[in-house]
Amino acid sequence: MADLTSNFLGIRSPNPFWLASAPPTDKEYNVRRAFEAGWGGVVWKTLGSEGPPVVNVSGPRYGAIWGADRRLLGLNNIELITDRPLQTNLDEIRRVKKDYPDRAMIISLMVPCDEESWKDILHRIEDTGADGVELNFGCPHGMAERGMGSAVGQVPEYIQMVTEWVKMYSKLPCIVKLTPNITDIRRPAEAAKRGGADAVSLINTINSITSVNIDSFSPEPMIDGKGTHGGYCGPAVKPIALNMVAEIARSPETRGLPISGIGGVTTWRDAVEFMALGASNVQVCTAAMTYGFKIVQEMISGLSQYMDEKGFASVDEIIGRAVPNVTDWQYLNLNYVTKAHIDQDACIKCGRCYAACEDTSHQAIDMGPGRVFTVKDDECVACNLCVNVCPVENCITMVEMPKGATDPRTGRVVADYANWTSHPNNPMSKAAE
Repeated sequence: MADLTSNFLGIRSPNPFWLASAPPTDKEYNVRRAFEAGWGGVVWKTLGSEGPPVVNVSGPRYGAIWGADRRLLGLNNIELITDRPLQTNLDEIRRVKKDYPDRAMIISLMVPCDEESWKDILHRIEDTGADGVELNFGCPHGMAERGMGSAVGQVPEYIQMVTEWVKMYSKLPCIVKLTPNITDIRRPAEAAKRGGADAVSLINTINSITSVNIDSFSPEPMIDGKGTHGGYCGPAVKPIALNMVAEIARSPETRGLPISGIGGVTTWRDAVEFMALGASNVQVCTAAMTYGFKIVQEMISGLSQYMDEKGFASVDEIIGRAVPNVTDWQYLNLNYVTKAHIDQDACIKCGRCYAACEDTSHQAIDMGPGRVFTVKDDECVACNLCVNVCPVENCITMVEMPKGATDPRTGRVVADYANWTSHPNNPMSKAAE
């Protein structure tokens, strides 16, 4: 049986599934129940400085985006960091860690961007038994307006500066949580590494307005007739998160920097995708808020079965496995040719492929008598749109043309690998000279 044990920065946990810093990790009661359900670790909801507690809104805090079947695709939240007293949180963290020594306990931190504030909070958490700290440089609302959260995460110089303070005043492993609300995720990751960060975690929530009430004309969630931007999370953000994780994992400047992957992880398959692109573990929030803590049991069993089927003895064999296959467009094989093929036995004659291709693509699907749909190879550019709109899995597949065959669309013979850097149409290539 596969070993799901995770070793992240020397922090061991029974599996790579951690709960992210969020409402599910806001108090002792929640975290104990999460550990009993099987979660390998938690990142405690972000703690702030000692003093008057943070004030959250007492109205709706979440907006939502649903699929056609009302399945939750994304949440927008306007909740701030913990509004519970600092000492209360610290006492609870200490008790939980004592009772669950085999689980990862990370404390998320966000304080004003000055050295004394960071020195003080790090001193306060020293004796909790926590395994590490995560610096919340990602929250895009509320705290950012106070010069914290993404206001720091968008400035590489601030990231490096604060990380250096944390490494100066604490011996705990330091994870820097990055904001996606930036042009190039590699720059803040590089700054975190220069500052001495032991790892990065990403992505934090995406700045968003999910909907507008068209009766009151206010963004939602609505507080007394007004709304504001918030942080977007859930399955809908996963593609953005995967890309950003991959960018850090394959960049020469940040390659090898440990990554905790966050963003829409709902199933074991999502976790494998993050790990294959370079993450060592994953953090989950929206899935737990949607389905409850016990969803981790499906993640654990699914990952275990997948690893057994693949012959992987440990999760380390998954980490980074897809990174060598992530490239830039200019290096893709322009001599690789495929054509769509429709399985007539599986086809339910819905006509979605025909409508999509005829109206918005390349008019490469023909509708014959009896609603029989066939592909016109001399028009098919292999865009894959028909595969994506077809409601029947594997009814339409893309079939590779062998080398030496003639593409009926272009009249060219399928040749060996060649990319844009050497293509004659590229004015910068030697072939164009």
